[in-house]
Amino acid sequence: MAVVTPPAKPLTAVLIGNPNTGKSTLFSALSGFHALTGNFPGVTVEKKIGRMKCGDSTVDLVDLPGTYSLAPRTLDEMVAVNVLLGRQADVGTPDVVICIVDASNIERNLYLVSQVLDLALPVVVVLNMADVAAGHGIKIDEHALSQRLGLPVLKTEAHRRRGIEPLREMIVNAAATRPASRPSVFPLVFTAECEKLNEWLTQRGHTDTPPYLLERLLLDVGGYVESHLMQHDLKSYLADARHRLAEQGCKVPAAEARLRYAWVKQVLDGVVVKPVSRAATFSDKVDSYLTHRYVGMLFFVVLMFAMFQAIYTWAKPLMDLCKEAQAWVADSVGGLLPLGMVHSLVVDGVIAGMGAVLIFLPQIVILFLFIALLEDCGYMARAAFLVDRLMTKVGLSGKSFVPLMSSFACAVPGIMATRVIENRRDRMTTILVAPLMSCSARQPVYFLLATAFFPATAYLGGWIELPSIVMFAMTFLGAAVAVPIAWLLKNTWFKGETPPFVMELPSYKWPSPRVVFSRVYDRSKAFVVRAGTLILATSVLVWWAGYFPGDHSRVDALELEIEKLSGTAADDVQQSARLAQLTHEQNVLRSELLEHSLLGRFGKTIEPIVKPLGWDWRIGVATVASFPAREVIIGTLGTIYSLGEGVEAEDKSLTEEIQDATWPDGRKVYNIPVAVSIMVFFALCAQCASTLMVIRRETNSWLYAAFTFVYMTTLAYLGALAAYQIGIRLN
Repeated sequence: MAVVTPPAKPLTAVLIGNPNTGKSTLFSALSGFHALTGNFPGVTVEKKIGRMKCGDSTVDLVDLPGTYSLAPRTLDEMVAVNVLLGRQADVGTPDVVICIVDASNIERNLYLVSQVLDLALPVVVVLNMADVAAGHGIKIDEHALSQRLGLPVLKTEAHRRRGIEPLREMIVNAAATRPASRPSVFPLVFTAECEKLNEWLTQRGHTDTPPYLLERLLLDVGGYVESHLMQHDLKSYLADARHRLAEQGCKVPAAEARLRYAWVKQVLDGVVVKPVSRAATFSDKVDSYLTHRYVGMLFFVVLMFAMFQAIYTWAKPLMDLCKEAQAWVADSVGGLLPLGMVHSLVVDGVIAGMGAVLIFLPQIVILFLFIALLEDCGYMARAAFLVDRLMTKVGLSGKSFVPLMSSFACAVPGIMATRVIENRRDRMTTILVAPLMSCSARQPVYFLLATAFFPATAYLGGWIELPSIVMFAMTFLGAAVAVPIAWLLKNTWFKGETPPFVMELPSYKWPSPRVVFSRVYDRSKAFVVRAGTLILATSVLVWWAGYFPGDHSRVDALELEIEKLSGTAADDVQQSARLAQLTHEQNVLRSELLEHSLLGRFGKTIEPIVKPLGWDWRIGVATVASFPAREVIIGTLGTIYSLGEGVEAEDKSLTEEIQDATWPDGRKVYNIPVAVSIMVFFALCAQCASTLMVIRRETNSWLYAAFTFVYMTTLAYLGALAAYQIGIRLN
């Protein structure tokens, strides 16, 4: 009987490096496009895992976010340390660590390498962007550096895929070796103090504390490890220990930077040769314009406008194509099913829900195409540098600008774009205020109400009309409100010391098509697979509330009659009139069914709550029904006013219906204060399931999605209340 040998367990290799070292490019070159993305459990840190083959060996590659140091101050920063220590259960213990170093900035990059070496793991040092270093006149003897470090060292050019195959072999070989013991960069007094701290913790039940965390406890004053180790008298002990170290000439935390950079200098002595004078590079010449206070800002504004237009305009034909594809699928599948509940569930629930997911895809692809190109060519860092001064006034960083601006087209890709923000507090604040930007889905509401209730008064010789001014004001209302909200969040929930804005400006280079495609593909796939399932579920839930408990048999029967007449009524006046009569009857029935559905009953239940806003139950139902997507309100209003659910915002019949709508006592429901109230509510509210689901996915917590919905709905209600109550007093 043949003995089947089970496949060997894949090795685990962790990639770590400073930002802008080409780490993502190297990861893509090693793993290809078959990478799994998600978040580490309980945190907002992105987890990216790929797999590579080298001979008979399989290696799982874990790409950690770029970092300058392994001194954690937040839970998100602690994830990288836990992964390297083998304390992250979903990753396991690393077999080898791949340290990616920017060869043109080797001194600063080796600081992180020195911290990784303290973990006593097999390490491979990759001198990436070797061509950039050579272009700067920097010569590195990689063999001498390998001997100094006692580690395998290899030069690569990941964007050109040079050195990739030797690196694969080096990773597998390093994983099979045991790391040699290395002397610590710290003096003996520091090592002795670590041993005393370990004994002190062991006596109090904290056994098996990793040596690296003992170092961090002493070095990181107020750091994450110190703050979250449950020991009430720890801070006083650490204060005494640091005092003892200072008395012996090892003052922390300053000692770490001094000692590590001294080690780096010693390692590189005679290994790296630099030119006496640094010649002006192509990047320097371009930066003299693109980072200029005025010229650079002008270029940035033009570029951002072009990106915004691309997301808003270029995506429209593709979004229309998605709508047409959804309609075709609905007709094709619906034609195979008998009319009834199952037909409605599949067509109006599942297929409509899938359409609500895929319609965002063109915007997401275009946005991340721009971001990937700008990141890979090196301009994104310049953009963040230019707008940082403006953004810091509200407590954010320059990197928040692009996600916030992108949210004017759609908050879904805008929130996903916050992944470029390393600082957790800045990222979370940006995520929570991004939905306040007026996305394109709000525009039909603004258009309908602004054109219906505001006269077309012309200004500036007819160039500008009053409805356009109203739409402009509503579009930027959310952005104006976002400023104090961001300031409030940064001074309360995400309060903390504002970190200095340190941004490395990498050299310009041609974007790698492979890397750009990989990034766009990963982000798009993540949206469809993860957020999409939640959006679909929400759409089906709203369909259920709008369908039951009514009897739809008469509506279905009318649908069959309408289908029979549709093919022959075009040339027959009598049949055309009959078709119009049947369509009107069907629309009236649908309106009545919606009124008496669970959704309609809920609308009447909340009428006393929305009445102070000037709304009746019909506006309340339309608002609740638009929770999956704001633009649904137009179709819902069409159904309520017996015009059919296919009505558009530009339809004059809908305008006439809402202008003529009355309360039971004969008063007009809609007027200018009510129109402003509705627009203000939609400008500030978070009734968009897609946005909330993406917030949940990006933050890895329902808490932030729930908080966004509650604070924005409260804000919207109060804003609409103020708009209506002030309006009726001034009207």
